[in-house]
Amino acid sequence: MKTRDLARAGIVAALYFALTVVFKPISYGPIQFRIAEILNMLAFYNPVFAPGVILGVFLSNLSSPLGWIDLLFGTLHTAISLYAMTRTKKLVMASLWPAIFSFIIGFALMLYFGGGMKGFITMTLSVMLSELVIVTFISVPIYKYLEKKTIFKKYVLP
Repeated sequence: MKTRDLARAGIVAALYFALTVVFKPISYGPIQFRIAEILNMLAFYNPVFAPGVILGVFLSNLSSPLGWIDLLFGTLHTAISLYAMTRTKKLVMASLWPAIFSFIIGFALMLYFGGGMKGFITMTLSVMLSELVIVTFISVPIYKYLEKKTIFKKYVLP
């Protein structure tokens, strides 16, 4: 990995962590709205950002009230979602992957909070809605706007 790419990954990881910690009351649990998920779309534009986002999730989940469950399943969810994003050609479709893979987080939440199949479905739908709002409905318009900016082209695009 080039030094520039390593530095970008570190900046993204730190930014993800900071956003998650600042908004900690809404970043964890069965009803969550993790603002830092906006950064996921960076991987769509340039896969070099994926490790930074994944590291940011891992570091953020170290302080999760769910402990090792969130650390493992949250990081796995992000890694799988970002991998799918990097393989997708259309922005809106790429933005849907975190919502599509929300069942991973739903499963983790069910392990922690219980509730059986009903709990799994309820928590998965809650996380799915959150991911749709943040990554699709909020992120897509932001990134569509940024695509036109020279600074975005210079520092984000490959």
